[in-house]
Amino acid sequence: MLAILHPNTTLDSDAYRQTMHYLENLPNVSLRVHEVQGASQRLTEIYLLGDTKSLDKEEIEALPAVERAIRISEDYRILGRHKDDQRQSGFTYNGVEFNQQNLNVFAGLCAVDVPEHVEMMMKAVEEHGEVCTRMGAYKPRTNPYSFQGHGKGCLPWVFEKAGKHGIKVIAMEITHESHIEEIDTCLEKLGRPTGVMLQVGTRNTQNFELLKAIGRQSTYPVLLKRGFGITLNESLNAAEYLASEGNSNVIFCLRGMKTEAGNPHRNMVDFAHVPAVKRLTRMPVCVDPSHSVGTRDASPDGILDVEHATAQGVIAGANMVLVDFHPKPEKALVDGPQALLMHELPAYLEDIRLCHETWKKRQAIYQRMKDSAPE
Repeated sequence: MLAILHPNTTLDSDAYRQTMHYLENLPNVSLRVHEVQGASQRLTEIYLLGDTKSLDKEEIEALPAVERAIRISEDYRILGRHKDDQRQSGFTYNGVEFNQQNLNVFAGLCAVDVPEHVEMMMKAVEEHGEVCTRMGAYKPRTNPYSFQGHGKGCLPWVFEKAGKHGIKVIAMEITHESHIEEIDTCLEKLGRPTGVMLQVGTRNTQNFELLKAIGRQSTYPVLLKRGFGITLNESLNAAEYLASEGNSNVIFCLRGMKTEAGNPHRNMVDFAHVPAVKRLTRMPVCVDPSHSVGTRDASPDGILDVEHATAQGVIAGANMVLVDFHPKPEKALVDGPQALLMHELPAYLEDIRLCHETWKKRQAIYQRMKDSAPE
């Protein structure tokens, strides 16, 4: 069961103390408290775990600090929707809102290479009114001899350039818990000119010790990529690992499934799962068309496959797009052949905005149908 407290309930209030005293004395029930910071208010959610079937929902709702109570299923206890549309979805980080209604584009370098390319990418993003980008400093690779990323050595100039160009959030994959401290130390030393969203790559989706370490910190939100060889349920439970440790500011990323059935694309594009994830959980959903498609091939209509895949995800309601661009793909150290070109950025962003507006219009169509349906 989940007890949702009245908004902005303070932990030192009499109502909170009385409520906790009652809940803490319930037999065979343990509590887990989560605080959710929204754009305008702070919510406290108390998860009642254990023998909760016999609990009277009305008695819990009668406690002085409780606004309402919800019976929750076993799956995705914290991140799950549990057939309750009133619960807050998403979060605000460094002035940028992430939820199941809006859309943020993270166009940038799959792997940081040289300062010149980072500068060019961030300048282009800024010029087109975007405040987010992707910059890979730590790169897990299948081949041990492939470029593994510049690591903490590039963080100072990447973060400084981000601040210079007004970039608020950088999606940055980490592969070890020590990378959290490296990022945090560098940002603090520089006066926090930007923010970072910690990215968990598909290879680490079931690296449970890494997930626990990331979940124990609440400074940085998390972008969790779907595991490319496991079920959707298994990947969603990986996200729940993060939330169970305390960090529920999680975005779930669809990036394609590893199977020969996806040929000629690099992976089988799985963007039909965008609405499914939004129905099952309260997480905003990201699509990664670059790693799904993996090429710059175009169809006879002149539109690149990666652009078509992006449209499919956004028109289905995706809330974030993670996409590879590079000023000089032939010099990229990772995934250069699939990167979009700088002169393609304006059209790409225009296409995304068009698709997002179409998604809103689709919502309106079905809402009108629902409103006019006979009772």
